[in-house]
Amino acid sequence: MEGEKDKSYKKPLQEEVKRKLNLTQYKVTQENATEAPFNNEFWNYFAEGIYVDIVTGEPLFSSLDKFDSSCGWPSFTKPLEKENIKEKADFSYNMHRIEVRSKYGDSHLGHVFTDGPLEKGGLRYCINSASLRFIARENLEEEGYGEYLNIFDK
Repeated sequence: MEGEKDKSYKKPLQEEVKRKLNLTQYKVTQENATEAPFNNEFWNYFAEGIYVDIVTGEPLFSSLDKFDSSCGWPSFTKPLEKENIKEKADFSYNMHRIEVRSKYGDSHLGHVFTDGPLEKGGLRYCINSASLRFIARENLEEEGYGEYLNIFDK
């Protein structure tokens, strides 16, 4: 089986990205928008599986690291694959935050904050549902992410 490290995640041409995504997904991932809290696909979703970049498919987060932060967006304590996450300073709206982007797709995902569960490192990756595609545990193999099945056996 092909290993995760051998996979190539490439951002499609902009025309294809625009055609593939709905308006909210496009605005969030390509134009740094933020979707409405408590009115998005994954804010209160806790099935077992992984979350990948909706544009490229690169693995980003696991349901094992998801928690209810009561903020209205999906929240995770850590990335599934740290190397697939880029962090950069964001000074928009007269605030200083750390923006989170996918490495290969350069998709805007959300922000990381230091108010997460202390016993799990203290971070809260606050992520827009519109930037994610969920792959259920039972579909990991057929979707090409079988190497992540073992994380659910612990």
